[in-house]
Amino acid sequence: MKYSKATNYALHTMLFLVAFAPDKPVGVQQLAERQGVSPTYLSKILTKLVKAGLVESASGANGGYRLRRRKEEISFLDIIHAIEGTASLFDCTVNHSSECLIQQEMVKAEGQMEEYLRSKMIYELAGKLTESH
Repeated sequence: MKYSKATNYALHTMLFLVAFAPDKPVGVQQLAERQGVSPTYLSKILTKLVKAGLVESASGANGGYRLRRRKEEISFLDIIHAIEGTASLFDCTVNHSSECLIQQEMVKAEGQMEEYLRSKMIYELAGKLTESH
């Protein structure tokens, strides 16, 4: 499986917000510096997280991004879907019916992976992260 760099940054951004700033806004500059990425690029990722209802943005001197949902309700799959969308990872390129045996197996495997990612909550990692700091 390969996910985009944007998904990687989104997962790390959400982990930071859950672990260290669940209630207070954090500026895009600070979030970007933590990951060594451009604030402009991270802003585009954060916009997708806002559209998905995972974070909200607050403007002004003390503005930034903060969680919109309770941390206990945010799964890995929520974050991945916010960035990657929900389309299947595998698309059969052989021109035949929708009864493709390969496609069926890939969709089953993807379903199992999604179920795991749906059950894995980002706050579970946040606890481990705060213990080590």
